[in-house]
Amino acid sequence: MTARVRAVSSAPQDLVELLERKGVRATPRRLEVLEELARERDDATAQQLWARLRERDSGAGLATVYRTLALLSERGVVDVLSHHGTEQCYRLCTDAHHHHLLCTSCHRVVEVGECDLGDWVERVAGRHGFVAAEHRIEIAGLCPECRTSR
Repeated sequence: MTARVRAVSSAPQDLVELLERKGVRATPRRLEVLEELARERDDATAQQLWARLRERDSGAGLATVYRTLALLSERGVVDVLSHHGTEQCYRLCTDAHHHHLLCTSCHRVVEVGECDLGDWVERVAGRHGFVAAEHRIEIAGLCPECRTSR
């Protein structure tokens, strides 16, 4: 598998276009949440995003952040990751099919673009009477920096 740096623009106009492509109306609050998430190298929880927005004197409430992230996830604008204990993490990713490497120590996230799982997924799904529509893989472990610091 080949890891690649995500190529997602954080320019406001590009984010507006991304929302429109996904069928989401670009309201000021939605853009504010998405712009804050776009500043994140890895991923962030709703609580983390809300705290950052408050530092910027945003009037967005925590419920608004949660609702916005739920909508953005539902429409495929952001990915949801589950490596932060019980709280979901959100990440602005590329539109291309990809998987994630997740560091269990520092929470670094790397998008992995190459995927050779298609045949295996179809075979396993078919064996159980399913027709696979999609698949998502999260591989948890230690990143190179955390491995060497131990």
